[in-house]
Amino acid sequence: MTAELRPDVRPDAWRGAAGWDERDGALRAWRLRPELVGRAFSPELLSKAREAAGVRLDVLTDADTFTLEGELRVDLDRDHRVDVLVDGELHQRIDLEHGAVSLSVPLPQGEHRVQAWLPQVGQLWLRSAQLTGSVRAPAAGTRWTTYGSSITQCSAAAGPSETWPALVARALDWDLTCLGFGGQCHLDPVAARTIAATSADLISLCLGINVQGGATMSQRTFGPQVAGLIDQVRDAHPGVPIAVMTPIVSPPRESTPNAAGVTLAWMREAITEVVEGTDDENLHLIDGPSIIGVDDQHLLPDELHPDAAGYRLMGERMSAALAPLLG
Repeated sequence: MTAELRPDVRPDAWRGAAGWDERDGALRAWRLRPELVGRAFSPELLSKAREAAGVRLDVLTDADTFTLEGELRVDLDRDHRVDVLVDGELHQRIDLEHGAVSLSVPLPQGEHRVQAWLPQVGQLWLRSAQLTGSVRAPAAGTRWTTYGSSITQCSAAAGPSETWPALVARALDWDLTCLGFGGQCHLDPVAARTIAATSADLISLCLGINVQGGATMSQRTFGPQVAGLIDQVRDAHPGVPIAVMTPIVSPPRESTPNAAGVTLAWMREAITEVVEGTDDENLHLIDGPSIIGVDDQHLLPDELHPDAAGYRLMGERMSAALAPLLG
C-alpha cells in the first residue's frame, strides 16, 4: 500500500508551515500566513518566507520506503539538504542540487516515527511524498513558535534537523513553527500577525540583530516597536509564556554605532527595559550572550553567524533556557 502524503492530501502529516502555495501541480511552503503576504511590502521578506526552515513531514508508519519528488530553486551558495529521521535520530541526510529532486530512502522494519525535514534554505516545490505502508499522525506536542533572523533560520547548520530551533524541538518533543527569516527580522506587522494567528503554548522572540545591521530603527523608534510587537503577541495569546532574547555576541557590532547610532550593547539595554517594564509574569528575558557569548567567539566564523557547532551549542543552551518556562 502506497500512501500519498502531499500537504493537500494529508495536511495532518505536515508540521511547521503557515500555509502552502500551489503552482503547476506542485506545492511550496509559506512561513507567513498566505492571506497576509499581500501586506508584507517586502520582496526580501517574502523570499525568505518561502524557504522551508522547520517544515517537516512527521508520521508514525510501518513503511519500508520513503520517496519524495519535487524541484529545488536556489540562489545562494549554500548546502541544501533533506534530513530523514527515524524515532528522533538522523537516519539519512541527502544533499540536493538546484533543479529536479528525486529521493528514495529505505526505512527499518516495524512501526517507527518518521520525519523528513525540508531544506532550511532554498525553495522546494513538492510534487509527491509517499510512504509504502500505513500512516498515522503522532500525538500533538507542545506548540512552540520562534521568531528571529538568519541566526534562527540557521543556513550554516549541518542540516535542517540541526538548526538550533530544530534541536530544541527534537530534544523536548515540541511542535516547532520556525519564523526565522535571514536578514528580515525587522518587527514587520505581517510577522507579528502571523505569530498572533498561530496557535502556541510557548513563543520566543529573538530580536535586534537585523535592525542593528540594517540601521532600520533608531534609539527613538526601536523600544516602542519591540513593545508593540510583544503587546500584539500577548493580546493574541493571553497567559502563554513569551521569551524575548537579546542578540548574541557579535564583536564588531558591540560598541560601534551603526548609521542610526545604535550599538548591540544599547539594543540589549533597550530590550531589557521593555521586558522588565511590565508586570507580565509570563514574559521572560533571555540574555543573548548567555547563549553565545564572548567565550564562544570561535564558533562565529564571520563574527556574526554561528557555524554548525555553534548552532548545536545554541540548541543545548536554548533548551535549558526555554524548558522551565512551561512550568
